[in-house]
This record gives sequence, C-alpha cells and structure tokens, in this order.
Amino acid sequence: MKLLLISNSTMPGEAYLDYPKHEIKKFLGDKPLTALFIPYAAVTFSFDTYEQKVAERFDELGFAVKSIHHFSDPVQAVYDAEAIVVGGGNTWQLVRMLHDNQLMKPIREKVMNGTPYIGWSAGSNIACPTLRTTNDMPIIDPKGFDTTGLVPFQINPHYLDANPEGHGGETREQRIEEFLEVNPEVFVVGLREGTMLHVEDRTMKLIGNRAARIFKKGNVPVELSSDDDLSFLL
Repeated sequence: MKLLLISNSTMPGEAYLDYPKHEIKKFLGDKPLTALFIPYAAVTFSFDTYEQKVAERFDELGFAVKSIHHFSDPVQAVYDAEAIVVGGGNTWQLVRMLHDNQLMKPIREKVMNGTPYIGWSAGSNIACPTLRTTNDMPIIDPKGFDTTGLVPFQINPHYLDANPEGHGGETREQRIEEFLEVNPEVFVVGLREGTMLHVEDRTMKLIGNRAARIFKKGNVPVELSSDDDLSFLL
C-alpha cells in the first residue's frame, strides 16, 4: 500500500500544489501514468475547473489526469486506475458523492492491492476510518460517516495550535479532545500545513519542516517530526 496524505494543497503566496509537487513526483515515480482524479469535494466551482487545475500541475510532473466525472461507470474507473488522486474541498460533500457512487469499497480494495493514493485535505480525511475529524461544515448529509479506512487513525488537516487573536471559541486541540472523549481508542494526527504523511506498506513517516501533533485519550499530546518513525500509528 502506498499513500501520500497531504495536509493542504497550497501555502500562502504559492501556486496551486506547488509545495508538494516534488514529493508527488517522487511518490509516483518516473514512469508516465494517468491518475484518476476525484473532484467531488468541490462545491463552489465545477469539476471541470478542478480537473484543469490539478492537470496543469501534474502535467508539469510528467503525469496525466482524468477526472472520474467523465466516466459512465465510476466503479470500473477506480478498478482500472493507475493511481488515485482525491482533492480537497468539503469533506461532507466528498463523502456523500463517494457513497452515492458506491466508491468507498472499490477505492479501499484498489489501494490495498498496491495502487498509489494521493489525497490532500478532504482527500486525506477519507483515508481515515471516518470523516469525523474534518474541519468542514456539514453542508450535506453524507449518508454515513465511515470512509475508506486505509489508515487506522484519524487526521485533522490544516491543524492549528491556537485560535486567531480575538476569537473566543474552542481551539482545534479542544475540539480533538472532544472527539477523543467519545472515541478514546483512536489516535488523531494534527497535520499542520506544509506537511504530509508518506505510507508504504507498514511504515509511515512525516514529510515537511513542521511537526505533527499526536493525540490519544489519556496521553499528553506529543510532537513528532520528520526524524521520527510514525509507523506505530499503523
């Protein structure tokens, strides 16, 4: 199994998918391929527009992209995919459309059998057992919270350590603590922007110059960096 789970697509002041592009290239290798893109998390712009944005970056890296919305049989498109790429946006919308198109199980089967998987933000959320540590508003009934379960822990992408100045609401850490109170057996990875998790079979490492914050009920949160082995989470 090969996963590249990215916190966010774009850093401030950079072009779209600029900071992770070299890791995407290393992850997919030198052989040309066509990645199946899943744009379902897009809400305020079209799937065609999303496909074009991703295709421009992947073309620079030597890869083609074709969005799943062009296929009459999306399940077969997943089974035929050389690589699967799931973009960010609204996780609830993404999960709803994956359930509507009966794609959770095919994605899991395909990736567990070795097809590379890349996701960012919402696309990283759905690699987890559920969507319940997303940051997004529940704009639609997802018809079930369960996702692909490619990894056994939860990810909170775009993880922030504190609220903006003048904001009196809960911190992200407090929200994660609420999740852990109800789900004490689950690890949560606070994945800060500019970082990603690389999974290959039973090993996992963090890529990026910022640490990840690891949460578990009853444990003091720990900070782990790219120098640490995160495989214990698998």
